[in-house]
Parts: sequence; structure tokens; C-alpha cells
Amino acid sequence: MNEMNTWEKVDQYITECLIQHDSVLEKVLSVNQQAGLPFHDVSPSQGKLLNLLAQMKDAKRILEIGTLGGYSTIWLARALPSDGKLVTLEIDPHHAQVAQNNVSMAQLDGVVEIRVGIALELLAQMETEDVASFDMIFIDADKVNNLGYLKWALHYSHPGTVIIGDNVIRNGDILDEHSQDFSVKGIRAFYDLLAEESRITATAIQTVGSKGYDGFVLGIVNS
Repeated sequence: MNEMNTWEKVDQYITECLIQHDSVLEKVLSVNQQAGLPFHDVSPSQGKLLNLLAQMKDAKRILEIGTLGGYSTIWLARALPSDGKLVTLEIDPHHAQVAQNNVSMAQLDGVVEIRVGIALELLAQMETEDVASFDMIFIDADKVNNLGYLKWALHYSHPGTVIIGDNVIRNGDILDEHSQDFSVKGIRAFYDLLAEESRITATAIQTVGSKGYDGFVLGIVNS
């Protein structure tokens, strides 16, 4: 048994033990696969972690940067109260339509708003609309623009806002300061801002599992 298979088997064990069978979420993953979406959804255990963090935060407003097919969106939205709101940004119209159908299937139309377009442009547009701050922000889009996403996340935060950034280890590639991979460069710039930005206190956790070797950043906005 190689190491990767062990990670996958442990993920399966965790899912079977701790994550209740959910026909809607399982259907969402099936729909995403049938629609030809890339296999970038968070794992069930990661999705439940997002849900638990949102509940622990008692979040009422959540911003998600990167929707894909709406799997993580649904996990997050289910943690919100009946009058809660989740705004999620997706660049690909096809992905957004799949996500909208999935959100409707999960009966979360009144909670989730999907905005379609280039995330940095959508975030700037939200400023002109005087959009209120968010209690939790999940960054899980293209890594090239992670620095810009973090700057906007701080803009839309208030003291106590939880900011999570996904896929920030990339199989250890972040160690290569000379990497020409634009995604690695984007994540290293993301770390650099977290290190120097006094408004947020953060850490990063390495993870292994069905999604391979990666990790996430977890931060709390101070001021």
C-alpha cells in the first residue's frame, strides 16, 4: 500500500465515521463530474470543516471567492441562519450555471447569490455598491491572484472576520522561492502579505488526504 492510497483510505474512513450520508451533496459531486467540471471540489471532511468553522463563528454573512460547482458553497450556506447571506464569485459561466442548479437543488436560493465574472472586478464593483462586511471569507479561486483576493478580503472584513485560503501548500512547491509557476508566486505573495499585515493574525495547516498534499491558511482579522 503506497502513501497516497493510505491518505485516501483514511479520508474515506473519516467520511464514513463522521459525515452523515447526504444525498444532496453526493448528487452535487455527481452533477459536477457529469458536467465536466475540474476535480477541484473540497473533500467531504474539508467541507464539513468549513461548515463547523462558520457555525463556530456564528457567521451571518459569508463571501466565497471561487464557486466551481457550488459544493463548498452549500456546505458553508448550510451553516447560516435563515436570514443569512452568502455571496460567491465565479469566473466561468458554465460552472456558475451548474452551481446555481446545485444551489437550487439544495433549496438555498434565498441564501446564496452567485455573481459571474472576473473576481477582482466583481470585488471592485461590490465596493461601488457599498456592500456590507462579511463574517467569514473563503478564498479558493485561481492562486495567481491570491494577493489581490486577500487585499479585498481585508477590505470587506471587520474585527473578528475569519479568512480562509485554500490550496496554499501545493505539494510543498511553496518552498521554491525561484519558482516560475505563477500559482506558486501568487501563494508566496499571499504569505508575504499575511506576514507583514498587522490587521490579521494567521497560521497555515498542512493537510493530506484524497486531495493529495496541500493545506490551508486560517486567519482572524484584528482591526
